[in-house]
Amino acid sequence: MKQYIYGKNTILEALRGEKSVYTVYIQNNLKDNKIIELCKRKKVRFELVDKSEFIKKLGNVKHQGVMAEVKEYRYYSIDEILNSIPEGKTPLLLMLDGLEDPHNLGAILRTCDALGVDGVIIGKNRSVGLNGTVAKVSTGAIDYVKVAQVTNLTRTLEDLKKRSFWIVGCDLDQSQDYRQVDYNLPLVIVIGSEGFGISRLVKKSCDFNVVLPMVGHVTSLNASVATAVILYQVYNSRNPL
Repeated sequence: MKQYIYGKNTILEALRGEKSVYTVYIQNNLKDNKIIELCKRKKVRFELVDKSEFIKKLGNVKHQGVMAEVKEYRYYSIDEILNSIPEGKTPLLLMLDGLEDPHNLGAILRTCDALGVDGVIIGKNRSVGLNGTVAKVSTGAIDYVKVAQVTNLTRTLEDLKKRSFWIVGCDLDQSQDYRQVDYNLPLVIVIGSEGFGISRLVKKSCDFNVVLPMVGHVTSLNASVATAVILYQVYNSRNPL
């Protein structure tokens, strides 16, 4: 299967990496020499096309005058992710329960790449998948962070618990301040959906919950922002100054 990705940084990362890029389309009044030269060096076909081609293939998105037809992003199995974790590293996984906004997923993948998260788990139903918007917002991180797409999040958590993982939910119910937790354990951090939080069954599988203290007028943070805060706390806990 093939799909379209877009945005300058996204295309550059795809060309620099090992992803199969079939054709790069560049808006004819843009003529980005860096992308063209990279296409020539990697022997990737490119075309200069009219702006109407972008609308036809992508719709109304901010494509920055460049898009590419690539091999569809693959999903990894849980075993593939676990087997790829370097020996001696304390495993860190992230589960996204019902996340629907591709911009949030892209931003989260970018943070996961920055902090060395071993893998991200998403559901097959009622969740955003790996698409062109996610790729653009991730600025190339989508090519480096392994993502598993599973049918049943709760069953996946129970299987991971049998493999000595601790499950930490970001939820208000019976929670403690996220700064009080020792994160030096094999962990799965669970982040809920933008509107409804963590689902009931997934919440029951969490060993404990953490909350981000808030002293302002709003009652919640954007999902990608909350994820970044918690993941940096995990990093700080594991890598103290």
